[in-house]
Amino acid sequence: MKFINTGGAPKAVGPYSQAVTAGGLVFCSGKIALDEEGMMVEGGILEQTERVLKNLFAVLKASGSGPDRILKTTVYLKDMGDFADMNKVYSDLLGDHRPARATVAVAGLPKEALVEIDCIAEIND
Repeated sequence: MKFINTGGAPKAVGPYSQAVTAGGLVFCSGKIALDEEGMMVEGGILEQTERVLKNLFAVLKASGSGPDRILKTTVYLKDMGDFADMNKVYSDLLGDHRPARATVAVAGLPKEALVEIDCIAEIND
C-alpha cells in the first residue's frame, strides 16, 4: 500500500490521503472544487465539476494512472437539479471513456461545494 499526495491537486482537508494505491488499483478520495491553495473556485456547477475532475486527474497521474483507467466514480451533488450540467462537463472531460458511476444527492458538502467526486482506477502497467 502506498499513500499518494501531490502538489498538482489541493491538499486533503482532513486526516486522509489524496489517494491510496494497492493491488494494482488507486482509490482516490473525494475531491471538491478547490484550487492548489485550497480556495473554492468561483462559479457554479460547471466550473466546480471541471475543477473537481482536473483535481482527480492530477492525483491519478501522480498515482501512475489516468482518466482512461477509471473503473468507477461516485458523484455527490448538493442539488440533483445540477445533474444535467455536471453530466455535460463529466462527459466532455472523460470523452468516450465510460466508467461505472453512481450519483447521489447529499444534504451538504465540505466548504459549501456543489459537487464532490471520488474514483477507483487501474494503475498503468
